[in-house]
Amino acid sequence: MKKENMTITNHRRIARNIYEMELEGKLVQETAGPGQFLHILPPASDSMLLRRPISICKTDKKTSRLTIIYRAEGKGTNQLAFAPEESRLDVMGPLGNGFPAENVSPGEHVLLTGGGIGVPPLYDTACDLREKGIELTTVLGFSDKETVFYEERFRELGDVYVSTEDGSYGTAGFVTDVIASEKLSFDRIFACGPVPMLKALEDAYPNARGSISLEERMGCGLGVCLACVCRSREDSDGTDYRKICSDGPVFSWGEVLL
Repeated sequence: MKKENMTITNHRRIARNIYEMELEGKLVQETAGPGQFLHILPPASDSMLLRRPISICKTDKKTSRLTIIYRAEGKGTNQLAFAPEESRLDVMGPLGNGFPAENVSPGEHVLLTGGGIGVPPLYDTACDLREKGIELTTVLGFSDKETVFYEERFRELGDVYVSTEDGSYGTAGFVTDVIASEKLSFDRIFACGPVPMLKALEDAYPNARGSISLEERMGCGLGVCLACVCRSREDSDGTDYRKICSDGPVFSWGEVLL
């Protein structure tokens, strides 16, 4: 983990309130795998003490650049949306673990399921798996047509299905509706998104092999402040917790209570 003032080399809006930012710095060389995150201090943040956790979407160690995608919805991320190219951001990372793409065996079919701002960390995962020749199917869930992003990027790597809650694009409903209606089969599943989506997936496929990545507000990002804990499924007396920032954000399927 490093702390670095990284340079913004590209920054653009790609959907309603959704921004893609490319950062350059030595920190990129520390990334260990798809699914990790950065802890970013928004610019002009004199009134804010906490950093914002944002997942890494794609890394390129050859150029020392990485891409993040975030939703501008609060004071910190709205300030971030106005950060100009060539300016610098105070960044800590990479933090947390990642999706265990190395555990996927040749011949397996992997289902990637992302909801909203949970989509970005799955892109680097998809690229990593395709480089290994793994067959992919991706299901992306959004609130409406105006919030859809990266559909074509994922389509370059395998079959893609999209759902929107209001039915304005793709299948009306949720990612679980797509999986059921299309009768999608898989050997392993990787998912990231809001807790209700992840819970619906684990309830529908309790015996699946795979991993989930949790989205959560964080304090320190290092496992010290205990602001982002969740209970283990094996917790019989209410004392066995996992820290999302340091034990996660990726957990085995069924490992934690949702």
